[in-house]
Amino acid sequence: MPSLVMNMNVAYLLIGGNMGDKKAYLTAARKQLEERCGDIVQQSFIYKTAAWGLEEQDSFLNQVIEIKTACGAVELLQKILKIEEALGRKREIKYGPRIIDIDILLFNSAIIKTDGLTIPHPQMQNRRFVLVPLNEIGEEIFHPVLKKTIAQLLEECPDELSVQKIS
Repeated sequence: MPSLVMNMNVAYLLIGGNMGDKKAYLTAARKQLEERCGDIVQQSFIYKTAAWGLEEQDSFLNQVIEIKTACGAVELLQKILKIEEALGRKREIKYGPRIIDIDILLFNSAIIKTDGLTIPHPQMQNRRFVLVPLNEIGEEIFHPVLKKTIAQLLEECPDELSVQKIS
């Protein structure tokens, strides 16, 4: 009998938060992502980052993970939203404080634009808190829209907010 090999997708996710026990929430998010979405192949160090957008709030802990998943992009997003909700995420203030935030940065080399999902993440090239940990695990990844590597995007990034490796 021929074996059924599922096509696996590769996604890069940014996980972060700035409320409560931040490290514990990152750990819980990774655990939920592995249980519900796929295998974590790589993970960056954790970075302490200044708040972006709405700066008058506590600093964030952020991390980028690479997962292999059998989910399509929309299914992955639906599962991520359920994980955020299960961990206590409330969407009240744009760029405001949050327990956990999980963003899909890249999904294979796909370019997706729907009402609820844009991949690659439309602001990743403007945010050091995304590019620093992503560069750590995938500096040669090619941005399918901007046609540059993550290392090039980081070099050109206009954001000057602090991003400090903590672990």
